Amino acid sequence: MRILITAGPTREAIDPVRFLSNRSSGKMGYCLARVAARRGHGVTLVSGPVALRPPEGVTFVPVTSALEMLAAVKRHLPRCDALIMAAAVADWRPRNVSPQKLKKATASRVLCLVPTPDILASLRSKKGRRIFIGFAAETERLLAEAHRKLRDKNLDLIVANDVSRRDAGFEVDTNRVTLVDASGRVQALPLMTKMKVAARILDWLEACGLSARVLQRSAE
Repeated sequence: MRILITAGPTREAIDPVRFLSNRSSGKMGYCLARVAARRGHGVTLVSGPVALRPPEGVTFVPVTSALEMLAAVKRHLPRCDALIMAAAVADWRPRNVSPQKLKKATASRVLCLVPTPDILASLRSKKGRRIFIGFAAETERLLAEAHRKLRDKNLDLIVANDVSRRDAGFEVDTNRVTLVDASGRVQALPLMTKMKVAARILDWLEACGLSARVLQRSAE
């Protein structure tokens, strides 16, 4: 399969030295890219700024902001069979970006924000037969939010994880996730390394892709 994977945070500039972002380390997305490449899939990795080396055998596309990530995903999606949106895209960006460093003594203490694009939601019309997988990083109402995002973003699978836990989520090498697919199946996985979580997600994707190809051949 040809798989497009996003990873890491985005940075939304305030001025040349300051930005809005989040705690995403990119580890989950990079594990997904590494496992997929090792299994022989063609992988394009669109990554926000992280302190990680791109896995071998992938096409690497570095970006910084949410708008840059959206443009990169739109550019590469037509050549892909599946999209795994593991990036933690910042929800807000400053309305105006100062071309010079803001001075503490004179700068306004009020920062006007506007929403960044919802990348998955904006791609609904381009999904076609592609498989879309998203992530739901939550601190409360985990399954309720996962089901809502699965429906609202027209996903085939959503990976929900409670990022308030110290042993899962951001900046650590382990994760505890629940897989929720479009058929309503819910599978809670135990705590495991992110490499093993990536393998389980790829197992699901490969099975889903195989089923889709079988159905397509039957229709032909």
